[in-house]
Amino acid sequence: MEKEKELKGAFVERDLSWMYFNHRILQEAEKKDVPILERMSFLGIYSNNLDEFFRVRMASLNRIAQSKDKNIKQDREKAKKTIKDINHLNACYNKEFEKAVDNITEELEKQGIRLLHENELNEEQQLFIRRLYLEKLNGSTNPIWLSQVKEIGATGDDGIFLAVKRMVWIEDKKKPKVDYALIAMPDKELGRFVRLPKSDDKENIMYLDDVIRYCLPMIFIGAGKATYEAYSFKFTKDAEMDIENDLNSGVMQKVAKGVKSRKSGEPIRVIYDEKMPKELLKRIMSRLNIDTLDTIVSGGRYQNHKDLMGFPDCGRQDLKYDKWTPILKPELETEQSILDTIRQKDRFIHVPYHSFNSFIRVLREAALSPDVKAINVTLYRLAKASKVVKALICAARNGKKVTVVIELLARFDEESNIKWSKRLQEAGVEVVFGVEGLKIHSKLVYISCKSGDIACIGTGNLHEGNAKVYTDYMMMTARPQIVREVKKVFEFISKPFKPVKFRELLVSPNEMKPKILRLISDEIRNAKEGLEAWIKVKINHITDEEVVAKLYEASQAGVKISLLVRGNCSLVPGLPGISENISAAGIIDTYLEHSRILIFANGGTPKYFLGSADWMPRNLVNRIEVLTPVYDEDLQHDLERTIDYGLRDTTNARIVDGRGTNAFPQGTPFRSQEQLYIDYLKESQERNNIKYSTF
Repeated sequence: MEKEKELKGAFVERDLSWMYFNHRILQEAEKKDVPILERMSFLGIYSNNLDEFFRVRMASLNRIAQSKDKNIKQDREKAKKTIKDINHLNACYNKEFEKAVDNITEELEKQGIRLLHENELNEEQQLFIRRLYLEKLNGSTNPIWLSQVKEIGATGDDGIFLAVKRMVWIEDKKKPKVDYALIAMPDKELGRFVRLPKSDDKENIMYLDDVIRYCLPMIFIGAGKATYEAYSFKFTKDAEMDIENDLNSGVMQKVAKGVKSRKSGEPIRVIYDEKMPKELLKRIMSRLNIDTLDTIVSGGRYQNHKDLMGFPDCGRQDLKYDKWTPILKPELETEQSILDTIRQKDRFIHVPYHSFNSFIRVLREAALSPDVKAINVTLYRLAKASKVVKALICAARNGKKVTVVIELLARFDEESNIKWSKRLQEAGVEVVFGVEGLKIHSKLVYISCKSGDIACIGTGNLHEGNAKVYTDYMMMTARPQIVREVKKVFEFISKPFKPVKFRELLVSPNEMKPKILRLISDEIRNAKEGLEAWIKVKINHITDEEVVAKLYEASQAGVKISLLVRGNCSLVPGLPGISENISAAGIIDTYLEHSRILIFANGGTPKYFLGSADWMPRNLVNRIEVLTPVYDEDLQHDLERTIDYGLRDTTNARIVDGRGTNAFPQGTPFRSQEQLYIDYLKESQERNNIKYSTF
């Protein structure tokens, strides 16, 4: 009993650990050795992440905290405490964020890029803005009197508002007439930043907020003698969808209705200019129906800092990281059939280091080859102009039987996935919406061929945009024992109640979690028998309590456990008697760390796995996920190198300690992503000198 209590204290709440993760991104924006425009982008990423976190996770916590169900009293109290802790961290981090914005703005000016306010313009710049108003802004800025607004929250929550205080001076009146108005910023149409004419040899940038502030006399034309003040604010709404259980509606119709219901979600967070007059703030809050459990943050002059991800670079590439051009792997870019190349040996790409076009080539060849009979694919998120979809449509039109399993409930991509579903259906593709109650998150392709079937198993979405930013592996294989089981996953999706056994693949919700626990138990047994015992894991999130407890048990048995965890980590490394053999680090760099890799010592003959699943209850129990064993020695070596480089990183890694300290590791400077790219480039150049006559 005492041990259980001790272990409970060694478990970090998922949402608190997420706040620690996002703070690592903010810390990256504060590093002096990071190029200044990259630091600006990290500020935008931090802010964008926080928006989504409040729309999803904080919204869920609020729902629990406000529930009247007597059966979840303990959960309700726990949610209230978590909300309090998160709000405390958020307030602390917000002060740090505002300071970082000011510091970066000052440093940017030293580099010749200046942010101007509306009262700092010369005559040429004032004329520029007046023309901009007449040509573009006029008609896009339509004030609504606050007295006529009953509920601000009825509008969307992805923009910024200016709350305007207008004082009209009337003759013979000692006091001005005061009224208030709201202006929704037209940043979606015009962008958030406006480049002004240069002055003093500097590039001049202006927030659209300040452009509108300057234009207020023109916007409220005809008011006579008046003065204006404008204060920005934004709010975040509960993004959960209400999906009706309507027997007369199909899955697509239900999700489409659910997306619309999201727009009517309750506001749960407000950020406002701290200089806003109390009377004006009071009126806005009353129209947002803010609850006592909701988050209210006073901030600076500007909100929606996610727009900093698109801050104008003014042609200053010297203020950004050097670009790493994706590498075309020579063995995948020959004139040889890429399907035959895969049949000879397992192949892989590691994006963004390698070009995603190699995978597109697999689909394009499959779409054209007379040897190919059918293609099955799972799709979770898709690019706007998806080459993946175009290749699948091409295959269907060429007479292949194409089946696409598309996840309509990929959060915030629901509308996009509905659109693509319709396009695919119109082209003759069979579209399957999966199993109700189980999100399909696996990344699979099965290609049925006369000459031997092929499967592709990945760690990330089949999305060209993601492949430029997210680090992900795609394994392409013709090994019959793996390919057969990938085919069985598709059969399971179409007939989810039919019992299916997997010998090679780890598949959730079937047996993935028990098998992972068994693999850890094997390491415990080996450690006790004096055999080689260690675990190396690269993953996005670890929050499953059973998995954490099993890792603690392994640590106590002497198993050395090395973790690279990008996001949520409920495990606390380094606790005496509990986790002293566990170390964990999280990397924040140019690319978003996203691949999932598991390596177990297995007594000296390591076992390797890659796939789509994190160690969270949702992935292990409530989703269809796939991890595949890796048998190819080249890929095994690559997976181990990726983890080992990450564990050596001293410039972009932070120590994950369960307390949010986020300290840097000590040692010789080493940047894992940079070294991986250098290695891949060198290997590509060496392979280019090899003749491929054997292919």
